[in-house]
Amino acid sequence: MPNSSSKFHCNHRGGREASRRELVSRSLQSAQHCLEDQDFGTAYAHYLLVLNLAPELKTSVKETFQFTLFKWAEELDSLARIQDLFNCYEQALELYPNDEVICNSMGEHLFRMGFRDEAAGYFHKAVKLNPDFADAKENFYRVANWLVERWHFIMLNDAKRNLTYLKAIENAVRSGCKSVLDIGTGTGILSMFAKKAGASSVYACELSKTMYELARDVVAANKMDREINLLHLKSLDIEIPKHIPERVSLVVTETVDAGLFGEGIVESLIHAWEHLLLQPK
Repeated sequence: MPNSSSKFHCNHRGGREASRRELVSRSLQSAQHCLEDQDFGTAYAHYLLVLNLAPELKTSVKETFQFTLFKWAEELDSLARIQDLFNCYEQALELYPNDEVICNSMGEHLFRMGFRDEAAGYFHKAVKLNPDFADAKENFYRVANWLVERWHFIMLNDAKRNLTYLKAIENAVRSGCKSVLDIGTGTGILSMFAKKAGASSVYACELSKTMYELARDVVAANKMDREINLLHLKSLDIEIPKHIPERVSLVVTETVDAGLFGEGIVESLIHAWEHLLLQPK
């Protein structure tokens, strides 16, 4: 005789599955009707429900979901409901964490609101996800022009200056400074000099999100991403052993323009001396 308890549970599961499918179907229909009425906020809510109840539909409804999200975001932007707008994008990126179109759109909103460093991060992610995504590449280059100071290019092309830094770092490493911290790494050039000179441990910190991402790309392109520990941090916030496991024997920096005062480099060097550098015996 069949187990009545097992039969009950099977029927119960079957009933729940039928209810789920019915709710998903009704929500999809409601979402379509809302789109026809240009009620994008309600349509967006319906799609969130559908995608949470039926994640297997992510691929089939993705384009319509994107369209709904972007239209609803435009309305929220026009109403100055900024936090609601960001919440919608966070929800969308939880559902589609590797969607370059949503990342790029989020970056565009951030850029228009003046959050250029944060926007650059989303544009950069979009390009990483799809290197052929023309809109994201154009957006990333545009925001980079705002954020990457012109003097970076002048310094990078100053061969005499770079050679002087290289020789100084080589001399320091050869004299026994085997652990190095690069404050305000920028493109990562001094960190790479230190690693090439033979430093066993190299740490680099960069406050700007754009420059940090750029340094990661440069270091990876030079096949040193496993040898240089890049930190998206202000040097004053570095803690041992939370961020780096040891006190370092050498600190290098090239923030010697107006940033000497504007970026608090004097305080950074004092902090490095007191907390991050090995003290002389």
